[in-house]
Amino acid sequence: MSISLAQHGVENRFETVSSVLTHKTNQDEVLLRSWRRTAPDAFTVTAAWPATHPFYVNRLDLHDPLMLSETVRQTLPLLSHGAYHVPFGHQLLWKDFSWTLDPAAAYADGGPAELELHITCDEVTYRRERASAISLRVDVERAGRPLASVRSRFTIQDRTVYNRLRGPYADAAAATARAVPLPPPAGLTPFGRDRFEDVVLAATDRPDRWQLRVDTTHPILFDHLVDHAPGMLLLEAARQAALATAHPDTVTVTGMETDFVRYAEMDIPCWLEAEQLADPDQVRISARQHGKEIFASVVTLAAAPAGPTAHRV
Repeated sequence: MSISLAQHGVENRFETVSSVLTHKTNQDEVLLRSWRRTAPDAFTVTAAWPATHPFYVNRLDLHDPLMLSETVRQTLPLLSHGAYHVPFGHQLLWKDFSWTLDPAAAYADGGPAELELHITCDEVTYRRERASAISLRVDVERAGRPLASVRSRFTIQDRTVYNRLRGPYADAAAATARAVPLPPPAGLTPFGRDRFEDVVLAATDRPDRWQLRVDTTHPILFDHLVDHAPGMLLLEAARQAALATAHPDTVTVTGMETDFVRYAEMDIPCWLEAEQLADPDQVRISARQHGKEIFASVVTLAAAPAGPTAHRV
């Protein structure tokens, strides 16, 4: 069903973003600061990356590029609830998510990074009076300088429909209780981590294959109860697998092109594999359960900018 968007007024002032609009329980993990509508399907959102973070750790004098993923992820519920009349309790389901980032603009200078996101929702599908699917593109700026470009699409399901489709998996508490035992982490340095609890991959008998570690007690990746492995966990797994594939070369992630195909269930092992592509800077990371691909991401890697002067061009 199509609907005229003329009913959506353009806001002249920014509104503060609350944690409930980002689906985060911990207010300290809310990266968005304020937002306003600038056109019927266009928005400006301000965000701030902290100077340091316990999980999104600065590396190679750069802010963690996965913080970009979490920043944009938080805009999905913000716009759904705040702009497109989606009731709380409805489920947002990531379909695809792609981004490229300029590492020279992601430099960590000891202070927070103030960002401005210019978002255009260029394909919105409606069911009755609420959005049921949204495609968006995001241009991210830091101090007026382009930082990243993002495209994503997600769908929205009524909770009743979601419960019917998910069946016994819809109970988040029960799904969490059934999570497979946590295997030991595969290592530290090759995965770009300095704490074992933040490594989300476990070793197998192959150097290009890992088991996903689904630690439902992780305070960042599992901020609240969920009935399947979160998308951010899969993105982090893809990043760690790509870095491990490039090791011992020192690289950073500058892009990801991701498809979320099926839910990653927590009660059976999830296996990730790395495939080096023809482009030497790209690695395809796929995740499988029951022999079926449930997730895939082409990760682009690059050497970090050489020295602090490179950050200021």
